[in-house]
Amino acid sequence: MTPTEVLIIFATLAGGLAFFLYGMNTMSSGLELMAGGKLESTLKKVTKSGPLSFFLGAGITIAIQSSSAMTVMLVGLVNSGILNFADTFSIIMGSHVGTTLTAWLLTLSGVSGGNFFLTLLRPSTFAPILAFAGIILRMVSKREKRRNLGVILIGFAVLMAGMQMMSNSMSEFKNDPSFINILTAFKSPIIALLASVLFTGIIQSSAATVAIVQALALSAYSTDNPITYQMAIPLIIGANIGTCMTALISSIGTSKNAKRVVAMHIYTNAFGGIFYMVLLYVCMLINPALLSNPVSIFGVAVVHSLFNIMNTLLFSPLKKPIVALCRKTVKNDKSEKHTVFLDERLFNNPPIAIAECRRLVNEMADIAFGSVLDSIKLIYGYDEALASKVREHETLTDKYEDKLSTYLVRISSKNISPEDSHAVARMLHGVNDFERIGDHALNLCQRGLEIRDKEIVFSDDARDELKVITNALTEIIGITKESFINDDITEAAKVEPLEQVIDKLNYELKDRHVARLKEGRCTVNLGFVYSDILADYERISDHCSNVAVYTLQLNSEKIDPHKFLGQVKTSDVEFGEEYKLYSEKYKL
Repeated sequence: MTPTEVLIIFATLAGGLAFFLYGMNTMSSGLELMAGGKLESTLKKVTKSGPLSFFLGAGITIAIQSSSAMTVMLVGLVNSGILNFADTFSIIMGSHVGTTLTAWLLTLSGVSGGNFFLTLLRPSTFAPILAFAGIILRMVSKREKRRNLGVILIGFAVLMAGMQMMSNSMSEFKNDPSFINILTAFKSPIIALLASVLFTGIIQSSAATVAIVQALALSAYSTDNPITYQMAIPLIIGANIGTCMTALISSIGTSKNAKRVVAMHIYTNAFGGIFYMVLLYVCMLINPALLSNPVSIFGVAVVHSLFNIMNTLLFSPLKKPIVALCRKTVKNDKSEKHTVFLDERLFNNPPIAIAECRRLVNEMADIAFGSVLDSIKLIYGYDEALASKVREHETLTDKYEDKLSTYLVRISSKNISPEDSHAVARMLHGVNDFERIGDHALNLCQRGLEIRDKEIVFSDDARDELKVITNALTEIIGITKESFINDDITEAAKVEPLEQVIDKLNYELKDRHVARLKEGRCTVNLGFVYSDILADYERISDHCSNVAVYTLQLNSEKIDPHKFLGQVKTSDVEFGEEYKLYSEKYKL
């Protein structure tokens, strides 16, 4: 075989591998988009149950077609504090089994026969049809789910085309001496194992390595020098060990618990690989002919599945020792502080990243509204410990706003569904309002300090009036927070009428305050503090109104607060009724 022919063959092999990896990535992206944003909540619910966690890990890995991507996702979730490290054990074992589906899909390349239905099962027949159907769905369909289905079909077609290219390139080597030398090298299990680990670590895909083994098996099965089980088993075990490289790289710069997830991934694959390599050598000593039979493309898939299933059965009873080993391997650092808000690894799965953002936005809302309630207490009686808490929370809301806004803007640039895009827009608006609410809480804290330092005492009338508007503000804060966190449109509808009542109270209190100034019953210094408190109350209620409007527009295609409020005030009968009720409740 001439050097030019060898170059063409290797170029075809490289091109086939590129097609395979790109097709898998494209199919994975489409499947993730179709899965939606419920993965995080589902993970939280089932992680305490081993069997459910196992099947969930397998199911998600089947959906995203990559155990490495699943492990990287777990690293991100543990690093962000969403999942407990020990609870990821069953999910990891499930993902190892789930990743074997790709090998079974590729066995279709080995289908032969002249039967019409068997012909349809061949990739050379159905891959172009799937690609055409996928392109049509992407170009014609307006529904996002159908467009995502088109992406999946295109990705699968490209994946199968890549497998066919690799198989065709290998078939050219059937009778070449160099190919026979490669197979001879593979007869040494240790060399085959190390070569597979190294290759998988470089390309970061066990599925691709197993696909190449299947291509070798398919091209050499009917030759005088076929791939045997003795050759294939170490290659498959090496692929499972080598895939740990992706997770290892992803753990750089993460928390201790996130690193333990990677340690667990490595230990279960490496120890399992060593155990079954020892069994392989035992079988070779007892009966050398047992593993000398040629392996087919189906046989490779069977070995891949059996390795991961048996590995799961082997390590499931040993969960506690493995968890303890991981803790001992990655020891706690008392000086380490968990400061991670959001993990960039979650960008690989936008629905989960969005769900995590929502959890943190809810935390931010709770902190901001809690600070307002604490700062109100400082007006009536200043306490330095409580004031310090308000200041810390204001700094914290600033940090939330900075991290969340940047993260959400980056997510919005991803290929996300319209529903997720709407959720991102709502959160972007919300974090801005929560940050401003935290600022006003700090202002009220400073008013409390000023009242103490200047020994300001409000008149009886001023105290009674301030109590009325304070009660109204306390209620609007409670309604706004609960309606936002729970996506409660009914409760959110009560916010704007109450906000209008607070605005009305604010005007009346200012008028009464001016009257007291004219009558000499109020000092100028006291008046400034009183006016500043009312101004902060009004601004806080305005931000509550904004947040409630975002909730009310959950079912709208676009968030437009001003237009929406205008329509509500002029045409909503319930708005008028709620306004009357709150006006009576908070009457001066």
